[in-house]
Amino acid sequence: MSSANNNGLLVVGSVAYDSVKTPEGSRQDALGGSAMYFSLSSSYFSPVSVVAVVGEDFRDRDINIFKAHNVDVSGLVKASGKTFRWSGVYSTEDVNQRETLDTQLNVFADFSPTLTEQQRKSPYVFLANIDPGLQLDVLEQMAARPKLVALDTMNFWIEGRRDALTKIVSKVDVLFMDEGEVRQFADEPNLVSAARKIIGIGPKVVVAKRGEHGVMVVQNGSLFVLPAFPLDRVVDPTGAGDTFAGGFMGYLASSGDLSPDGFRRAAMLGSVMGSFTVEAFSMERLHELKQADIESRFRNLSEICRASPLGKGESLPWRNGN
Repeated sequence: MSSANNNGLLVVGSVAYDSVKTPEGSRQDALGGSAMYFSLSSSYFSPVSVVAVVGEDFRDRDINIFKAHNVDVSGLVKASGKTFRWSGVYSTEDVNQRETLDTQLNVFADFSPTLTEQQRKSPYVFLANIDPGLQLDVLEQMAARPKLVALDTMNFWIEGRRDALTKIVSKVDVLFMDEGEVRQFADEPNLVSAARKIIGIGPKVVVAKRGEHGVMVVQNGSLFVLPAFPLDRVVDPTGAGDTFAGGFMGYLASSGDLSPDGFRRAAMLGSVMGSFTVEAFSMERLHELKQADIESRFRNLSEICRASPLGKGESLPWRNGN
């Protein structure tokens, strides 16, 4: 599998077939995986190259989806065997709660990422949720230290591979975790304190994903809390976190703005991209977005979060007599 390579944004992760059931319906063998959601999301803003493995059963039409978004698929390796498969069902009472019914790693079980010469020069790198040992191996393959390295992980690695995870976390710039995982990894119940404790290990930024409650971005001397984009209907939450990360990293890679304000805008764009994904199954909504769709929702979210700050010399109204 090949297409024109690039030196933009590199993602290393999974490409899978998901079978999902939610209160809104179901899909069988729908295109999924962290690298898929991330690369499609980020491709609207930055050149992106994906490194992943699929099986002999991987459909040509799904490869064409990547190519339609100008995603470099030279690192999408087809191996002997079946593509990684996952199936799950979401609660009818709370769509944020899901039960995994089956996980078949298949060719993903032997995934050993090998970067091309061009990919080793990528200035922006996203290490999606895979074994922390593999994440470290990818980082060590880079020709030089990238401008920005981000990493996503989960409780499975916190519980089973803490030492290896701590080692790679100490070497990255941005860490993505669910809020519960931030607390678990830091062994600290307060989310802000937990994030700052992790920053002490090495990352400059901790992004605590909070599902329907939004996201918290913690840096030294900077704290940004953003609500999720409000929707009246959620069809399928699968891949929302990876889509968020794709928008987040896509903005940073395209703008080059690594200031606190740049990370705030990145979080807002990530939230916008995630909101599109959950409106449909798999990449059905993510695949068809227009620039006007994204910009309109970004402006709407900006307006939802806007309040006039106190001006110079201005103070809040206060009760009389004190």
